[in-house]
Amino acid sequence: MTWVGLLIALAGALGYALGAALQQYEAVSEGASLRLVRRPRWWIGGIIGFTGACLHAVALSFAPLVAVQPISVATLVFAVPLAAFLYGRRPYRAEILGSIAVAVGLLWLMMLVPEHNVPPHLSDGAAIGFIAVIGVVTLVTQLMARRAHGAARAALLSVGAGAVTASVSTFVRVVGGGLQGDWGRLVHWFTLAVPLLLVCAVVLLQRSYAVGYFGIAYAGVQVVDPITSVLAGAILLGEPLPTSPATAIPALLAGALTIGGTITLGRLAPDHRPAPADSAADGEAASLPVSATSDAN
Repeated sequence: MTWVGLLIALAGALGYALGAALQQYEAVSEGASLRLVRRPRWWIGGIIGFTGACLHAVALSFAPLVAVQPISVATLVFAVPLAAFLYGRRPYRAEILGSIAVAVGLLWLMMLVPEHNVPPHLSDGAAIGFIAVIGVVTLVTQLMARRAHGAARAALLSVGAGAVTASVSTFVRVVGGGLQGDWGRLVHWFTLAVPLLLVCAVVLLQRSYAVGYFGIAYAGVQVVDPITSVLAGAILLGEPLPTSPATAIPALLAGALTIGGTITLGRLAPDHRPAPADSAADGEAASLPVSATSDAN
C-alpha cells in the first residue's frame, strides 16, 4: 500500500506545484490581499493546488510521513520553470541548478530516514503542544520578516508557511492513518484543526509569494515542510530517525547540497508582472520582467 500512497503523492505534488506557480503570479501583482479573490487565475491555481493537497492527504492515509513528504520536494524542479513560463521567459540557469540542488539534497536526506508504517496516535496534550510550537515559530518568523527585505523576507515568510503546512500534514496523517475503517474516528477536534490550519497556511503562502522571489519562497516551504513533518513524525508519532553512524557523512553532504541550492535561489532577483500594453509608452523595457541574475550565474 505504500507504493499506492507514493504514486498518489506524486500526482498531488505536481498539481500543487502548478497551483503555486499560478497563485504566485497573481500575488506579485495584487499582494497578499483580498483583491486576489477577484482574480480568476488565482482561483484556478487555488483549485488545482487544493486538489493536489487533497491527493497528498489521501497519500498520507496509505503511507507514513517519512515516505510521502519527500515526494513533494521533487516538484521544485517543475514549479520554478512553470513560474518562469507564466512571466514569459525561459528559466534562468541558476534557477534550474538551485532547484535541482535543493530537490536532490532534501530527497537524499529523506531517503536516509527509515520507513516505519504503523497506525499513528497523538494525544490531545501533545497535539496542543505541537500547535503551540508551530505558532511560536510562525510568529517569530513573521516579526523578523517585517524588518527584512527581498529574498530574506521571502525566506522568513516561507519558513512560517512551511511550518504550518507541516502541521496540516501531521494532523492529516493522524486522522487519515488512524481511521482503519472506523469513520467514527473523524468525530474529533483533530479533524476540525486540519481546515483551520490549512487556511492559515494558504494566507502565509500568499504572503511569501507576494514578495516576488518564487524560487526561494517555494523552496523554503518545500524544505521546512518535510523536515518539520519528519521531526513531528519521530517525536510525536514514534516514527524512526536514522541512528547509524554510517548515515552521518551522507546527511552532511545532502544538507550542504540543500543549503547551497537554497542560497543560489536566494541570489535571484524578483520577478514582476509585465506592464499592460497601453502603459508601454514609457519604453518597451517596461513590459519585460526583471531579470533574476543573468544566465551567467
